[in-house]
Amino acid sequence: MLFICTTPLDLEHAEPPTVNYASKRPIIIDGVALASEVNPEVKNNRTMVPLRLIGENLGAQVEWNKTEVTLVKNKMTVRLNTISSIALKNGEKVQLDAMPYLKNNRIYVPLRFIAETFQAKVSYNNATVQIDTAPLKIGGVAVKAFQQEYHMFMGGVVQQIRGNAYNEALYRLIEENKGKAIQEPANYSWNLNLDDPDAYYKNGQFEFLDAKGASIKRFDIYSLQNVSPEGTTPAYPQIIVHDYLANQWFEFSRSAQQSMEQLIYTASTSGFLTIISNTVA
Repeated sequence: MLFICTTPLDLEHAEPPTVNYASKRPIIIDGVALASEVNPEVKNNRTMVPLRLIGENLGAQVEWNKTEVTLVKNKMTVRLNTISSIALKNGEKVQLDAMPYLKNNRIYVPLRFIAETFQAKVSYNNATVQIDTAPLKIGGVAVKAFQQEYHMFMGGVVQQIRGNAYNEALYRLIEENKGKAIQEPANYSWNLNLDDPDAYYKNGQFEFLDAKGASIKRFDIYSLQNVSPEGTTPAYPQIIVHDYLANQWFEFSRSAQQSMEQLIYTASTSGFLTIISNTVA
């Protein structure tokens, strides 16, 4: 999963080191130019980027506390400090070419070190900084895009995310938060059914697509129309997920659903989301 900590930094005594110049070269991850109001900076011939910018878009969990930064992804944990040029990779000391620093309420970290630590490849040319990551594979098939479809009162939206870190994080959120298996609901659809308060309506249809646009895996997430009063035990699960290809139903976590929504929003603000169709009136 991908989490971003927004704890305010204590910058009262923080002074960034001298930076040679701000780089206007865009950062491109998996073919997508990152949308950011902050440019990378070059210090001692090393590209430095805001922690949030690189952490979010490589799929790492990010936390900081005053001068210390921690990034976690899968089995790799990295710790950096704005007062040290030594980083820790799973506890092992690594000498950095450029020390992290604070500037304008942001922590800047060395791009190549962070990217390569999380198995991404970095290349440079005169115009861009290119980062390539390994695609998520489901059943041995590489995922090219994550597609979301949702409906509103009149019309619907289909949109896609093309970013390997987002695809992996969204897939893990669904798979790791499926609860116990349940029976198929008696009544479920895209639309609200006011005649049956125990019916489910579909929040969204989520598919992982291959390079040709074919569906590799599909999940449909539903919410119960009849929300039980606080403090009572609901007769049915509030949120459920349907593994469409396996035709299996599971209880699902509301917090995981909210994390998915946050990830999709972050992908949209970073430039990874494209609207395929919008028929909302």
